[in-house]
Amino acid sequence: MVRVSYVRGFVPAVVLVAILLYLTSVKWWTHLNGAGVVEKRENYHLLANYSMQSSDILKRLERMEAHINKLVGSLHKNEGKQIVEEKKKKKIVKLYPESSLFKNWDAVLTEEEQIEAMQLFERYGYNTFLSNRLPLDRQLPETRPHKCLDRSYPKDLPTLGVVLIYLDEALSILKRAIYSIINRTPSHLLEEIILVDDHSSKNDLKEPLDAFVNRIHETKPGLVKRIRHSSQLGLSSARISGWKAATADVVAILDAHIEVHKGWAEPLLARIKEDRTVVVSPVFDKVSCYDLQVVHYQPSAHGFDWALWCSYEAFRPEWYARNDESLPGKSPSIMGILVVDRKFFGEIGALDPGMKVYGGENVELGVRVWMCGGSIEIIPCSKIAHLERAHKPYMPELKYVMQRNALRVAEVWMDEYKRNVHIAWRLPLQNHGIDIGDVSERKKLREKLKCKPFKWYLDNVYTNLDTFDVIGYGTLQNDIYPNLCVDQGAVPGHTPILYSCHGYTPQVCYMQVSGEIYIGNIHFHKTSINRCLVDPGTGELPQLLKCGKSMKTDQNKYWDFKQGSVIQNRQTKRCFEVKDHKLVMQECSGQHWKIEHMVNNL
Repeated sequence: MVRVSYVRGFVPAVVLVAILLYLTSVKWWTHLNGAGVVEKRENYHLLANYSMQSSDILKRLERMEAHINKLVGSLHKNEGKQIVEEKKKKKIVKLYPESSLFKNWDAVLTEEEQIEAMQLFERYGYNTFLSNRLPLDRQLPETRPHKCLDRSYPKDLPTLGVVLIYLDEALSILKRAIYSIINRTPSHLLEEIILVDDHSSKNDLKEPLDAFVNRIHETKPGLVKRIRHSSQLGLSSARISGWKAATADVVAILDAHIEVHKGWAEPLLARIKEDRTVVVSPVFDKVSCYDLQVVHYQPSAHGFDWALWCSYEAFRPEWYARNDESLPGKSPSIMGILVVDRKFFGEIGALDPGMKVYGGENVELGVRVWMCGGSIEIIPCSKIAHLERAHKPYMPELKYVMQRNALRVAEVWMDEYKRNVHIAWRLPLQNHGIDIGDVSERKKLREKLKCKPFKWYLDNVYTNLDTFDVIGYGTLQNDIYPNLCVDQGAVPGHTPILYSCHGYTPQVCYMQVSGEIYIGNIHFHKTSINRCLVDPGTGELPQLLKCGKSMKTDQNKYWDFKQGSVIQNRQTKRCFEVKDHKLVMQECSGQHWKIEHMVNNL
C-alpha cells in the first residue's frame, strides 16, 4: 500500500515539556552548587548532602535525556504514519472516485494533493505526483532469467551511446532514466547520453534540466549532449537526430520514460560484437502508469497486425525447444526501443524521415532489416523497465497519423500484400485520399540494398501473419433498412443484430474468398480465433461462433455472396435476411445486401 506524506518538522508539546524540565533541572542544580559553596564555610555536613544529591540528579538527567532522544527519534520515524492516520480520521473526500488513477493507486491524499495528482496525471499520462516523490536512483527488482546472472562478457565490448527522445516528459521521469543509465552502465562502455527534445513546451525541461545536466558534468564532463528541435518532427526524426549526433560504436535508441536494469548493456553489446548486422532489443518490464510498480514481463517476440499496431507474441517453436529462456530469440519486428551498430544503421537507411509523429516506424524498420540483409533479436538477459502511459498527451487521436504511416510502409515494402493494410484500416484499395508523402527515395533505397520481396518475409520470417484473403470488407447493409448495419451484438454473446450504422469495429464485416464471414473485432494471425457467421440449421436466429480449426465440420459457416445480391448458406440453402428489424435465417425471399468495399469488383 503506497502512502504519501510530507515531513513537517514539528516537535510535539510533550517533548517541549520534557526539554524544559531538563533545562530547569540544570539551572536548579547550578544554583544548588553555588549555594553549597557559600555555605561551605558554615556547614560542611550540608555540602556533603548536596554532593550526594548532585550525583543522583545527574544520573536522573542522563536517563531523562536518553528517554527524550528516544522519544524524538520515535516520533520522527512514525511521523509519516501519524499524518496518514490523521488524514484518515479527517475523512477526506475522494474527489475522483471514478478516475483510473485512484482506482489503481492506493494512496491517502488531502484534497489539495488529489487535485495536483490528477492534474499531473492528465498532463503526462502517468503518475507524476508520485514520481516527483520517489528516489531518482530507486532500486529495481531482479527479473532476468536466472541463467543470465552467471553469464560473463568480454572486456573489449563496443562503446555505447544512449539516445533518449522525449516530448514534454516529466522532469523527474527523465532524471530517473539518466541516473539509471549512468549508475547501471559500466563507465568504460558508456561514451555518451544524447537527449533529443522534440520541441517540448514545458519550462522545467529548460533551465531546471540544464542545471541537472551541469551537475552531472561536474564529475563526468561532456557525458550528456543536448539536441532541441525548433518544431515537433515526430519519433522517427527525433531518433535520427540522436543517431546522427552519436559517436559511439553502438547506439541504443530509447524512450525517455524508462529505467535500465543492472547488467542491461553488456548482453546487447556482446551480441552486436558477434554480428554487426543484428538489431537487438532488451526485454521490457512494465512500469505501471498508476503506482510506478515494476511488473515482470517474460521474453517474447515483437509482432504486428495488418494495421501495423504492435503486439507481443510467442517466439518461433525452435526457441522454446532449446529450453533456455536466457538465449536470444528471433523477432519479426521491433517495438521502437532498439540497439544497433551505428554504422550499420546508416547503411540500411536508419529510419524513414517521412514518417509523422508516431506509429509504424518500428514496423518499417523491422521489415526492412529482415528483407535487406539483417536480422532482429530479443535479448532476454537485457532488461529495461518501460513506463506505459494511460494516454499520449502529445497526440490524443493517433488513428489518422497511424493510418497514414501504415499506408506509407505498405506502399514501399509490402508489394501485392499492401492491400491488406487498406483492408485492415477499412479504406478503399484505390483513391483513399490520404497523402502519404514522397516515397521515391525509400523505393530507391530498397533497390540499392537489393532487398528481398515481402512474400519472402511472410514465408520465412513472419509465418504467423495471416494473408487474410477477402472479397469484401466494411459495413454490411440490407436494402430494406439502409440506415441499419449488421453488428456483432453483445459480447459475450452469439447473436448478431441490426443496429444504427456507426461504422466502428463491432460493425466491420469481412467476407473471405473461402466463404466465411467474420463480423466485428478480428485478429490477423493464423493462431488467432475469430468469430464466423453460422446458420445453426434450426430456428431462425443466426449465430457467431468461433471459426477455424476449433470449429466442428458440421457447423454451417460457408456462404455465397455477390455485391447487391442475397447471402445464402451453402449447406442449408437458407438466406441471411431481415424480418421485423431482426436478423434471421429463413427461406430466401430475394433480399439484397451491400458491403462497403469490394475487392476486384466481384
